Amino acid sequence: MEPTSSEGNAWMVIAKAWALKRHFDGFPKTSDFDLKKIELPNLKDGELLLESVFLSVDPYMRPYSRRDMKEGDIMIGTQVARVVESKNPAFTVGAFVVAGRGWRTHFISDGKDLQLLPSNWPESLPKSLALGTVGMPGLTAYFGLLEVCKMKPGETVLVNAAAGAVGSVVGQLAKIGGCKVVGCAGSDDKVAYLKKIGFDEAFNYNTVKSLDEALRKASPDGYDCFFDNVGGEFASVAINQMRKYGRIAVCGAISQYNDSVPQKGPYVQLPMIFKELQMEGFLVTRWNNRREEGLQALLKWVMEGKMKYHEQVTEGFENMPMAFIGMLKGENLGKAVVKV
Repeated sequence: MEPTSSEGNAWMVIAKAWALKRHFDGFPKTSDFDLKKIELPNLKDGELLLESVFLSVDPYMRPYSRRDMKEGDIMIGTQVARVVESKNPAFTVGAFVVAGRGWRTHFISDGKDLQLLPSNWPESLPKSLALGTVGMPGLTAYFGLLEVCKMKPGETVLVNAAAGAVGSVVGQLAKIGGCKVVGCAGSDDKVAYLKKIGFDEAFNYNTVKSLDEALRKASPDGYDCFFDNVGGEFASVAINQMRKYGRIAVCGAISQYNDSVPQKGPYVQLPMIFKELQMEGFLVTRWNNRREEGLQALLKWVMEGKMKYHEQVTEGFENMPMAFIGMLKGENLGKAVVKV
């Protein structure tokens, strides 16, 4: 915080924020971002001042920036923030909340857009997990697997980008639910991590000679559920190894987010007809009314040690664009967060 004294002895807060300087063309570059300083006004009744402690960088920011943002807008996203000053009786100074106020160090809120961390959050647990395993990515895995894939004990679940924020939760939830789990990721370190957290089979899609063969070897009988975070070529190969009445949850398509020219894909109709598959796209916000249920379930599994987590923490607000670009390139193991 950079307080500057102005008339009448009031302290003014200068917030820093990252804006989208120009729309991304292909992979984002650091020059696509602009660091701004914003003077925050004094609080009115009912308002509170917050400072970001952890900020999230997520794949969805890449396609959503194109769809929802104008050049010059502050980058979209969520943070765990601490209440610094409050004129709102519902929020005490020092309380931690999750907010969706984009890439900024400080902001003012009327409290309506804030979610308090669960009251039973243990002191020993990093608060950054509210942006990952016990937050939006965890809920994405939870509802995607239970409501879209409708996994049942004894089934075989396939998940790609399996060492990422969502994928690593998907695999562990499937194990908790009594399934066999096959995961794939883009480096040997990530594959070793997947084995460590209980995946039955895991392989590096960058080094296998044939994706088709690697999938067949990992599960000769095919797959009942496929939780797809990647899209593109991987999905086209995997759909041919689904079992009868298999379910595919289309969560993300990170392989396509940075394409300037859209990929021309194969056609899904034939395998879908022959295997009578269901393929459904989803956004986690569909289950906003069940958010509390999901968070409590995830929190309980984390506290019981049944759900392991790993975070890729980048220090320093000034490094936020770099952390975002690194995450899109797959440099993170687990959830990528920025610590202010």
